[in-house]
Amino acid sequence: MKRVLYVMLIVRCLAVSSFGQANGNAQEGKRLFMKHNCYYCHGTSGQGGRDGARIAQTALNLQGLTRYVRQPAGSMPAFTEKILSDRELTDIYAYLKSLPAAKAPKDIPLLNDIGTSK
Repeated sequence: MKRVLYVMLIVRCLAVSSFGQANGNAQEGKRLFMKHNCYYCHGTSGQGGRDGARIAQTALNLQGLTRYVRQPAGSMPAFTEKILSDRELTDIYAYLKSLPAAKAPKDIPLLNDIGTSK
């Protein structure tokens, strides 16, 4: 009996630890990001927009992103497992992690030119 409990505990730990990792397919994640209209609020490159936060290079781990997508705050609609499976969310997470981080304002030439042109 102890052996069975021990094996079950190990399996559960492995399942939880692998859930927090992003082993998804970024290309499939991009397709799903577009299909489910995530880009509408978050922008095509995940840099945010009028209604959605910047999510490229998110600081959330996969588990945190999944929790938020399933039970969001604010005006974001919930995406249940019937809409997006955990596998699909893993792919979207891989896509978000593959996107470049936003440039700092000082690294955007157009912003540096504001106020200096005559």
